[in-house]
Amino acid sequence: MEKTKINRTEGDVNISPARESWYQVIAHADTMRLLDEDADVFLHQSLSTPCLDVLQSCNGIYLTDLQGKTYMDFHGNNVHQVGYGNTYILDRVKAQLDELCFSPRRYTNRPAIELARKLGSLMPGDLKRVLLAPSGANAISMALKLARYVTGKHKIVSLWDSFHGANLDTISAGGETDFRKGMGPLMPGVERIPPPMSYRGPFSEQDTDQLVYADYLEYVIEKEGDISAFLIETIRNTDVQIPTQAYWKRVKEICQRHNVLIILDEIPIAFGRTGKMFAFEHYDIEPDIVCVGKGLGGAVFPIAAMVTRERFNVAGDISLGHFTHEKSPIGSVAALAMLAYLENHKILEKVRQDELFMREALMDLKNKYRLIGDIRGIGLLWGVELVKNRTTKEKATAEAEAIMYDCLANGLSFKLSQGNVIQLSPPLIITREELKQALLILEQAISKTSTTLR
Repeated sequence: MEKTKINRTEGDVNISPARESWYQVIAHADTMRLLDEDADVFLHQSLSTPCLDVLQSCNGIYLTDLQGKTYMDFHGNNVHQVGYGNTYILDRVKAQLDELCFSPRRYTNRPAIELARKLGSLMPGDLKRVLLAPSGANAISMALKLARYVTGKHKIVSLWDSFHGANLDTISAGGETDFRKGMGPLMPGVERIPPPMSYRGPFSEQDTDQLVYADYLEYVIEKEGDISAFLIETIRNTDVQIPTQAYWKRVKEICQRHNVLIILDEIPIAFGRTGKMFAFEHYDIEPDIVCVGKGLGGAVFPIAAMVTRERFNVAGDISLGHFTHEKSPIGSVAALAMLAYLENHKILEKVRQDELFMREALMDLKNKYRLIGDIRGIGLLWGVELVKNRTTKEKATAEAEAIMYDCLANGLSFKLSQGNVIQLSPPLIITREELKQALLILEQAISKTSTTLR
């Protein structure tokens, strides 16, 4: 294998010796042939090629490969809130295919209008104006354009290590080096500040710990000037960093004081992931622009949206989006069905109960295994941070990778972030027994590489 510097940031690594060993675990003639064909026809890129396995089908919380092996999917690229192959959604999509499968951009259609009205009804205040898009990155792009147009200012502040999509403008706005390296000059006018990560010291229980990160935002706004917006994930999805109430209160005050718009990227975590429809509902904040996507299409169709204030409906003379599949009737029907399913089956209430179970179960694991340095989570979004030493916090990257492949071999799929954070993000429809089974697989893998506390 060609020697390549391994950058362990946004996701798990697919070019490591551990990945090569994995192929011996799934050794299967048709699988290996298709993996080779995939590598022959697709342009290689980090985090995707070479692929992990070849899928045949998906249903509920499970992925099934060519050999019939099933994986409980605790990753899902954040599209699987209501599970795979949800018949409630599929039946409506199939019916729409027979009626109106595409709507050219100069026309509108009933499902798109209904979806825009539904999204506005779920938002607080005057967040009622919507633009639809075929991807979350497109939604972020529209938000950046709108913020410039509304404020007359062209700069933004974002966070280091943030991810807002892989387009050239969104990697310019984001803070993930894995996506920006080798790209040369990017979009100007982006100032980055540190993310509001929790202190793990004598004051770790204090709600004011993260205020220094918020104060840094004000420092940059005042020193730099011409800042139109603060672009941030309400709760960081990849390695599950959860800001405090105090942090968001200070950020809200700072942005109001300096006339800076708050753009919230809720693309991976909206629609029940945190136990509420939107993560910002956990905080006393009302954003100026919200971007959603991924799970909006019900794991069936790619669709995203930008929702903004009524008074920002002032860009009628420019094209913020102008996407071919902007008002997709298929995507809109899938999204409406997904939202209806969440409400009809009281999924949000279920997730809040699941959070209590996950918190207790994962804290028990932390107390049992020294390898676990931290547990962070909300709803059905959890991060298990692995360290070689709890005092020095040295990342246990090799151990994390070994645990991931052990879990895969036993039917549990999840994502690694920052090299040492196991991110657990299962479908919201998962049963309690399935959660217990997944945590048992995880514990068995951890126990092979851990020293048990006595």
